[in-house]
Amino acid sequence: MSTEQAELIVGDGYAEVVLPKGVTASMDGQILRVSGPLGSCERDVSKIPVKVEVSGGRVRITPLLRKKRGRAILGTMSSHVRNMAVGVVRGYVYRLKIVYSHFPMTVKVKGDEVQIDNFLGEKTPRRAKIVGAGTEVSVEGDDVVVKGPCLESVSQTAANIEQSTRIKKKDPRVFMDGVYIYERKLPARS
Repeated sequence: MSTEQAELIVGDGYAEVVLPKGVTASMDGQILRVSGPLGSCERDVSKIPVKVEVSGGRVRITPLLRKKRGRAILGTMSSHVRNMAVGVVRGYVYRLKIVYSHFPMTVKVKGDEVQIDNFLGEKTPRRAKIVGAGTEVSVEGDDVVVKGPCLESVSQTAANIEQSTRIKKKDPRVFMDGVYIYERKLPARS
């Protein structure tokens, strides 16, 4: 097993995720918190019909439902925990490209939102919310880079930026201006 990957052990009616070295997990009521060198990621499990137990570097997930639905929830939750464990060790990176044909748009990060000025010559700036505490957004030339330890926060932030530049009631083959996701990846192992 790699030191950065979370190992999955599936038993009869449960799944155990073995966390990599340097990663800790804790349950705070109904909130599962996974912490590592790059930060922490948390998930509310109160509305999911599972029982989550944390002990000795392992997260044990037991579905409260049986049969097919329980197995589906078990697989989904174990994938979420593995994504959290990998994210706090390696992080996630989304890259977006700024595309414009006539009106040069500018993208700035202001507090907990991304501001897009002069989109299609509009006077009012468009805004996109940055989701999650550990999510970082930076603008590098024509690229917008979104980084963070929590996959859902990083991907939702990238989607918010892309959706904020959506053009309505015009032909998308002609009006191609916008900010588009072109790369999703884990950073290279060091």
